[in-house]
Amino acid sequence: QVQLVESGGGLVQAGGTLTLSCAASGFTFTISATGWYRQAPGQQRELVARISSADSTNYADSVKGRFTISRDNAKNTVYLQMNSLKPEDTGVYYCKAETTTTLLGGRTYENEYWGQGTQVTVST
Repeated sequence: QVQLVESGGGLVQAGGTLTLSCAASGFTFTISATGWYRQAPGQQRELVARISSADSTNYADSVKGRFTISRDNAKNTVYLQMNSLKPEDTGVYYCKAETTTTLLGGRTYENEYWGQGTQVTVST
C-alpha cells in the first residue's frame, strides 16, 4: 500500500522556523523526485520546492534563501526546513512523489502520488 505521510505542520509566529517531513512507504518502484506544494485558501496549488533522486533541487522564488529541501534515504523521508516564516507562507502543504518505470518492451510508465497535506499557519 503506497503512502505518503506529512508531519510537522502547526502554528508558528512570523520569523520562526518549522520543519516538515514526508515519509514514503509501500513503493515498489523507485521515486524519481519528491516535491512540496502548498495551497492557500482561494489560491491555486503551487510548487514550493522539489528534489530529484540525483539531489538536484529547485525552489519557488518566494522561498529561495529561506526554505531548504533535503532527503534521508535511510528513512525514506524528505524534509522541508522553513526559516524566517512569513504570514504569506500560510497554507496546506502537500508532498508529491513521482515515479518512472521502464517496462518490458521499452514502454515507460509514469505515476505520481500525493499525501494528505499538513496545515502551516504563520501568525503576525
